[in-house]
Amino acid sequence: MNDEKLLVIDDQGNEIEMQILFTFEGDPTPEGEPGKAYVLYFNPAENDGTVYTSRYNQDGSLEAITNDKEWEMIEEVFATFMNDNEYEEE
Repeated sequence: MNDEKLLVIDDQGNEIEMQILFTFEGDPTPEGEPGKAYVLYFNPAENDGTVYTSRYNQDGSLEAITNDKEWEMIEEVFATFMNDNEYEEE
């Protein structure tokens, strides 16, 4: 996965170049498996503040997040990221 950009295919089959905000890895499982990898990204062509999130695997394929517990964890990480970056901008 490119460190700055990724391509997403929309419902009409169009490729859209997205800007990666940040990536992170979740905590390892109790069985010792590595944590899942996540990417938060946005469409730089749209200035609406929408941030998208996907899970991604080793080959860079994106997967939808359907688990409420995962969403809660991602929201916490995103809130921390936003708070940390708010102070950096001042």
